[in-house]
Amino acid sequence: MTTDTTNTTDTTDTTDTTTNRSNGGTSHPHGPRLALAKLAPQVYKAMIALDTAARQGLDPALVELVKIRASQLNHCAFCIDMHIKDARKAGESEQRIYLLNAWEEATDFYTEKEQAALALTEAITLLTEGFVPDAVYERAATHFQDTELAQLIALITTINAWNRIGVSTRMSPGKA
Repeated sequence: MTTDTTNTTDTTDTTDTTTNRSNGGTSHPHGPRLALAKLAPQVYKAMIALDTAARQGLDPALVELVKIRASQLNHCAFCIDMHIKDARKAGESEQRIYLLNAWEEATDFYTEKEQAALALTEAITLLTEGFVPDAVYERAATHFQDTELAQLIALITTINAWNRIGVSTRMSPGKA
C-alpha cells in the first residue's frame, strides 16, 4: 500500500488503521489488536500457570489489591476492570478499591502489611530509578516471611506481564 505524503489535509494514517490522527494521535479505538490466547496458546497457558503459582500462600484480598494497583500504574483498563470485579468477589470494600490509587494518602484504610506490598508493587512496576529501593524492599521484608515475599515478587512480576499483554494487544475492559 502506498501513502500520499504530499496531502497535508489528510488526517488519517493509512498505514495504521488503529490510530485516529485527527486529534493529534492521542485517541484510538480500544478494540483488540489480536487474540494472544489463540495465536500463542502455549504462552497463554504458561502465563495462567505462572499466575496460579504466584498467588500461592498470599491473602486473596492482598493479591487483588496488588493486581489493581499495578494495572492502574500500567494503564491496563482490561486488568483494572477484571481485578476490581475479582476484589469485590473476594469481599473487598468499595471504599478501599476507590482509594487504592491514593493509598499513601489513605493509610487508615490499609494495614501496614498491605501498604508495604503496595509500595513494593509500585517500585517493581515503575522501576524509575532502575532498581527497587532498599527501604521499600526492607519495609516489605518486615511484613512478609521470605517465602511469602518471594511469592509477592512473583505476583507483581506476573501482573506486570499480564498488563503488558493487555495494553499491547488492546484487550477491552468489560470482557472478563
